[in-house]
Amino acid sequence: MEGVLRWTGREAELLRLAMRRKQKDFAHLVGVNPRQIPRWKSRGESIELELDNQAALDTALAQAPLDVQQRFAALMTERAAAQHDERAEELLRRSPSSRRHPVDGKLMTMVEAGIYLSGPDNRSVWLEPFVIDIYPTTNADYELFVLATNHRPPQHWPDGRCPAALATHPVVWVSWLDAAEYARWAGKSLPTARQWEKAARGPHGRVYPWGDAPTAAKANVAETQIGSTTPVTRYQSGVSPCGAFDLCGNVWEWCATEEATGNGRFHLKGSAFTSPFERAAPSLQNAAAASMKDNDTGFRCVTAA
Repeated sequence: MEGVLRWTGREAELLRLAMRRKQKDFAHLVGVNPRQIPRWKSRGESIELELDNQAALDTALAQAPLDVQQRFAALMTERAAAQHDERAEELLRRSPSSRRHPVDGKLMTMVEAGIYLSGPDNRSVWLEPFVIDIYPTTNADYELFVLATNHRPPQHWPDGRCPAALATHPVVWVSWLDAAEYARWAGKSLPTARQWEKAARGPHGRVYPWGDAPTAAKANVAETQIGSTTPVTRYQSGVSPCGAFDLCGNVWEWCATEEATGNGRFHLKGSAFTSPFERAAPSLQNAAAASMKDNDTGFRCVTAA
C-alpha cells in the first residue's frame, strides 16, 4: 500500500490524545475492537499495526480538523525532540502544518496565534500566527537568490559559486542588508525577535527548543568543538515545538527588530558554533550593525499565516 505510513501503537495513542477521544470512541472511529486500544498503548513501538489499521489511522488523521492535526504534529515534534526517531520525523515532514514556499522552495511550518512566554522574565506576549522556515537559509538556498538577482555572493564562495560541500550548511558572511534583500526576493520577511523566540520556545516558554535541560550536545555550540557550521538537518534532537531546527547554535540569525535606540543595530538570536552554550537560550538578546557580516551569522525567513 504505497504511501501508507508505518503506524505503531505509540503513534496511534498520540493520535487519540490529539483527538481527545476516549478509548471506546477512538476504537469506533478507526474500526477496531475497543480492547485493541489499551493493547496498542501498552505495547507502544513494539507493535506495528496491520495494514488495514494503518490505512484507517491515515484516513482519520487526514480527515481530522486542523486543530487536531496540529496537536498531533506538536506531540510528534516533542517525541522527535526527545530522541532520534525516523518514523516520527517522517510523520512530521508530512504534517499539514508544514508547507513548501513557492519562490525559494524552503519548507516552512506554522506557528499558531496566541500567548507565549517572552524574554528572561517570561512576560506573557500575544502574537498573531505566522509561518517560519524550518531550517536556516542554506548556501544552496542563497545561491538561487544570487543567480536570480546577481546579488553579491558571500566571500567564502570560491569563484562566486556555492561550494558543494557546504550546500546544506547555513549561509554565512551575510549582513542584515543581504538577509533583508533575500527576504524581499522570496516574498518573505525576516522574523521579528519575538516571532523568532516564540518559534524557538513554543507557547509554554521552554528554556531551550527541546525543553528546559541545558544540553549542549543538542546544538552546534563552542562546547562541541566542531569549529565550523554543520548541515541544518544534523541536530534532530534539538527541534523546537513547531518543528524548526537549529534555533540554538550553528549560526546567529538576523531578525527584523531594530534596537530601541534606533541606531541601525538589529537583533541576533540563537548563538553559533563560535559561542558558548550559555549564550544559546532563545530568550537572550544580542545585536549588531546592519552592515556586519561574519563566519557565524546567517538568517531564516517568515511569512504571514
